[in-house]
Amino acid sequence: MTVDRLEFHFDGGATWLNLLATRGQSFGAHPVERLTSPGRLAEWLDRCELTPVRPPTPADLERARELRESLRGLALAAVAATPPPAALVAAASASAAGAERLVVRGDGGGPLRREPPVDTEAALARIARQALEQLTGPELHQLVSCAEQDCRWVFLDPTGRRRWCPSPSCASRGRVRALRARRRAASGPNGPGADPLSESR
Repeated sequence: MTVDRLEFHFDGGATWLNLLATRGQSFGAHPVERLTSPGRLAEWLDRCELTPVRPPTPADLERARELRESLRGLALAAVAATPPPAALVAAASASAAGAERLVVRGDGGGPLRREPPVDTEAALARIARQALEQLTGPELHQLVSCAEQDCRWVFLDPTGRRRWCPSPSCASRGRVRALRARRRAASGPNGPGADPLSESR
């Protein structure tokens, strides 16, 4: 099965964590940017049920990317239990401060629904507020980072047992690497279990 590298991921456990996944392999040699245009940002917001009244602009796209990287830094600091950089805290706080009052309606006996954000900045403010609430709340200790060092996507793991993010490729790569390491350890560098292709990778 062919994997579309530009496909959005929505299995991080929260909208703000899914925003982090709009850039794949962030710490690798060739990161995958999935928010490639205002239209792609509009698609992502729509799938998060945050469709703004006014469509995103190029400036909004830049703001979304900047917020994403600020939240990524805060998330990784939280996982590592290290003090977060003050500049990232300030940036996320400034974004969250723009969140408008949440209005919900249940007209006609139907389910509750949120009023849509007026623009992309307001949508991003809701995401920033969600992130800061989670980073300072009881779910903080459920945040984990993918063990693949080129990925390091932070996601929610209530079980506390996951090593890799929900992306199948990370788990596959990690298991293959672990298997090769076990074989090398069991056979020695030149034994029968050594990987004959390891020198060429």
